[in-house]
Amino acid sequence: MPIVEIKQISKRYQQESLFVDALSGIDLEINKGEFTALIGPSGSGKTTLLNLIGALDSPTKGNILVDGEEIGKFSKPQLSRLRLKKLGFIFQEYNLIPVLSALENVEYVMLLQDVDDAERQTRAMDMLREVGLKGLEHRRPAQLSGGQQQRVAVARAIVSEPIIVLADEPTANLDSATGAALLDLMRNLNETHGTTFIFSSHDPMVIERARRVVRLKDGQIVSDSEAQAAS
Repeated sequence: MPIVEIKQISKRYQQESLFVDALSGIDLEINKGEFTALIGPSGSGKTTLLNLIGALDSPTKGNILVDGEEIGKFSKPQLSRLRLKKLGFIFQEYNLIPVLSALENVEYVMLLQDVDDAERQTRAMDMLREVGLKGLEHRRPAQLSGGQQQRVAVARAIVSEPIIVLADEPTANLDSATGAALLDLMRNLNETHGTTFIFSSHDPMVIERARRVVRLKDGQIVSDSEAQAAS
């Protein structure tokens, strides 16, 4: 069974007296363990689609199933629980809590999940080590580089063992070398943990490393292909 099923999804926004169709009749299935890029120019609908999968927005029409459950039927508390228990998020602005250390930021989702203190700290320390931040656990975001902050965000997204990690333009604020290293890190995490990654991006480096590329234009899927990911 696909981990994400999208059935005839449409999303319409109203801007003053105008209606804008961000997505029109999208069908898509994503299987467990995929490393997929949703790509396209600005306004193509890729970020809208990512937000719908992440239950950060709701479709105007159609159905979305995540892990076999139709999330359009969920109440707000059920959607919050879905995001907390099954989804991890990586944003281009990092979205770290500035008053917390790297360790505390990584622990935060597990704190909301009521994970035991000792287990929470152990898992957070192990994950920071895995993303190459050993020795920087007690630094706050302002004391870290952009690339290091995004590594903290990756660690936070995956430490709670979500079934899907959603990454919205994760390399947008990074230089090319840092962005490439981060993508290689996420691909390694995908291979070692089996976590499904779905990216929204127009970065060529993301496209090169993705194993599947779904191209959108004007709110519709125009191509869907297995990619020759970089080794």
